[in-house]
Amino acid sequence: MHILDELSKRDLIQQTTDDEGLRKHLDNNLVTLYCGFDPTADSLHIGHLLPVLMLKRFQKAGHRPIALIGGGTGLIGDPSGRSTERSLNSPEVVKGFSDKIKEQLASILNFDQGENSAVARNNHEWLSTMTIIEFLRDIGKHFSINYMLAKDSVESRLENGITFTEFSYMMLQSFDFLNLYEKENCTLQIGGSDQWGNITAGKELIRRNRFENEEEEAEVFGLTVPLITKSDGTKFGKTAGGAVWLDPEKTTPYEFYQFWINTDDRDVLRFIKYFTFIDFEEIEALEKELEDAPEKRIPHKRLAEEMTKLVHGEEALKQAQKITDALFSGDLASLNAVEIEQGFKDVPSVTIENKEIGLIDLLVEAHISSSKRQAREDIKNGAIYINGIRNQELTHQLTDEDRIEDKFTIIRRGKKKYFLIRF
Repeated sequence: MHILDELSKRDLIQQTTDDEGLRKHLDNNLVTLYCGFDPTADSLHIGHLLPVLMLKRFQKAGHRPIALIGGGTGLIGDPSGRSTERSLNSPEVVKGFSDKIKEQLASILNFDQGENSAVARNNHEWLSTMTIIEFLRDIGKHFSINYMLAKDSVESRLENGITFTEFSYMMLQSFDFLNLYEKENCTLQIGGSDQWGNITAGKELIRRNRFENEEEEAEVFGLTVPLITKSDGTKFGKTAGGAVWLDPEKTTPYEFYQFWINTDDRDVLRFIKYFTFIDFEEIEALEKELEDAPEKRIPHKRLAEEMTKLVHGEEALKQAQKITDALFSGDLASLNAVEIEQGFKDVPSVTIENKEIGLIDLLVEAHISSSKRQAREDIKNGAIYINGIRNQELTHQLTDEDRIEDKFTIIRRGKKKYFLIRF
């Protein structure tokens, strides 16, 4: 299947600058394309995944992707899709962010695939060496104020105000496209739908630059992916705890797996099309599974498996599944210390010095029960579980068997209230 037909079937194309022209260009060339990622944090989050995976799809179709890290533009801040100006980070911070993002991109894209290996570039290399006079003479002269004001990324900010710093962002991103076209023969820029104005501005800069130099008009194109929305109206990629990051230190593989497995039934098939490389025949089978037995959540598990394996690897996926199964079955003693750290990251926890503390005292000290009297009632009523096993002994004292790897004990009160005891 043609790459554009596959993208269309997956509903991954919002706009292109020239459908037929791009199709012919892809048919006749090994196309170099790029997408930019500004280092606004020390990790990408799942909102970045769609454009990263678009690069991967083009790579699998035989084309050459450039992951452009915005070490230069990240010092300025993109106004697109924002109502207020970003806080500016120091050059040292942005460089640190850039290095970490490059590592994450390398884990998803194939940087060792011969002729169409992915490459990473950093626009700090060319933006940091350009003087303000060069920028205004060589780039700024091609942009009229009226042209820039008409772009959504600027127009939407006029009411709240926009500084010249952010106003100039469009020109910097446009210069990226020109530079990559001249140095790497990059002829396609992709991005989120909020980048349409910046992408078309870059295409126009290349046209004007070649016209000025009396060169043949370039075949360059732009393509955007749709804004991801959720059926319940909440923002995609956010949980009660904040953003879902690709860095396992910020969002554990278990949390990452849980995010995907908890996808709304109304969204799951769409997300499978968007984010996975599952073929259409299997997607149809998963759609039937959802219709026939929605309670089994088979498409949800498939989505969670594919995404966790893609971002974190096979071992992390197995670990996330093991934690999920243990929590469902109550067999918490089967988990090791690392898995407990992941699975119980967000539950109340307390550190206890006395490893052989009595259960009643533990329940009070850890604020699991409000008093010793309440603790006795909870134990007698069968509401207290130690590592998934009900304990109704009022005189019970913790032993080595109650401590997992001598570090943790998990107390459950009732059906769902978990507490992590650290030693």
